[in-house]
Amino acid sequence: MTDPRPPIGASERPDRILVLCTGRCGSTTLAQACGHFGNWSVAHESRSHLTGAARLEFPPRHIEIDNRLSWFLGRIERDLGDSAGYVHLLRDPEEVARSFARRSGQGILRAYRQDILTHTRWREPKSTLIEQCRDHVDTVTANIEAFLATRRHKLTIRLESIERDFDRLCDWIGAQGDLDAARAELARRHNASTGDPAA
Repeated sequence: MTDPRPPIGASERPDRILVLCTGRCGSTTLAQACGHFGNWSVAHESRSHLTGAARLEFPPRHIEIDNRLSWFLGRIERDLGDSAGYVHLLRDPEEVARSFARRSGQGILRAYRQDILTHTRWREPKSTLIEQCRDHVDTVTANIEAFLATRRHKLTIRLESIERDFDRLCDWIGAQGDLDAARAELARRHNASTGDPAA
């Protein structure tokens, strides 16, 4: 369910936006679109290699899009809380799981299958790849939803309605720049897997 437009004025807008998601749901596309903003910086997984305080040291007027932030929610609560705004980027969970299945040998899904689900291949041999992908998507989504339940500044964007929801994002954060070019990015395929209409 899409949440209503947050009832906050310009003076109350957070000056950092964190986009939380599972991955494989349009995060690269959204980053490309937001890159046309003139009054916000944007980055995709720009601090994912850092540890300690540096991991969450995002500059003012910045949008960070990083699916791995879903594993840092306790620290985000402690260090940023409601000083930041949050976007939950969603896509149909079955489509996300199938997209992950096409990339099961790399990235966060490989780590989930091999290490978070410990020794699943021989301890639970009946567990299929798609079941493990669905489990990952469900787990990450539930983590994000629980975190956002107590957040003041939040917005939901769905890949299936990204054009309309992107306009809501622009209104919410007071985005300026080449918004026509930004909207054009939404129609392009970015980081898509083979057979996957969006990434």
